[in-house]
Amino acid sequence: MSLMLSVSAIPAFTDNYIWCVHSAQQALLVDPGEAAPALAFLQKQQLHLTDILITHHHADHIGGLKALITAYPDVTIHGLQSQHVPLVNHYVSPDNACTIKALELDFEVMLLPGHTVDHIAFYHPQVGLFCGDTLFSGGCGRLFEGTPAQMFASLNQLATLPDDTKVYCTHEYTQANLRFALAAEPDNQALKDYSVWVDAQRLSNKPTLPSSIGLERAINPFLRCDSEQVRSQVEQYQGIKANSPEDVFAGLRGWKDHF
Repeated sequence: MSLMLSVSAIPAFTDNYIWCVHSAQQALLVDPGEAAPALAFLQKQQLHLTDILITHHHADHIGGLKALITAYPDVTIHGLQSQHVPLVNHYVSPDNACTIKALELDFEVMLLPGHTVDHIAFYHPQVGLFCGDTLFSGGCGRLFEGTPAQMFASLNQLATLPDDTKVYCTHEYTQANLRFALAAEPDNQALKDYSVWVDAQRLSNKPTLPSSIGLERAINPFLRCDSEQVRSQVEQYQGIKANSPEDVFAGLRGWKDHF
């Protein structure tokens, strides 16, 4: 990276994070669902907002756009062309070969259908992965529009990234996710150790994010559908025969929906 950059979490609503990547003078925001906390942070840090990255169209990810455009009329908003997000003014290509430039950085755009059919993520090898509501620490997003097969493929795509890739999810769901993860894989020692750390973080009102791809591969049941214990637990709870990791994922997601 040619710039000295920091990544800051701006709390929004009750459990959202608006991620801000910034230098000493300029900033980009990821999924600003609420304008007020983002504007307060930018003003306090004396930052000029140059770019916004949008992963998908849900209101808690785009609700702050209009006010941010008013405050920063020259801001570039990167996202898929969609009737759901009419304020996007730089359309990313709907394929996995696309890159966009923001803050002098080249971000790879990853297509990740599942949570929504038009969900994307933004990846930079040094900065990390901004994955919206596809991957959470210890969990994954609900399937509001996509299919289990789509989400399984999307998560497998993320799992191929380097282990040290920082994972910037949009929600502080980790503690709740780990309660389910421990039901799905109760003998996973890495998961049990991580759960202790997460509980301590939340008790001190500290974020559990960012995570990392390596950590999620070790503790996240949705990335561990080839685990014999995860498969056994899914079969026992769902009363099904899971013949493939994809079957395990579908059963796991259905179990989590009613956990």
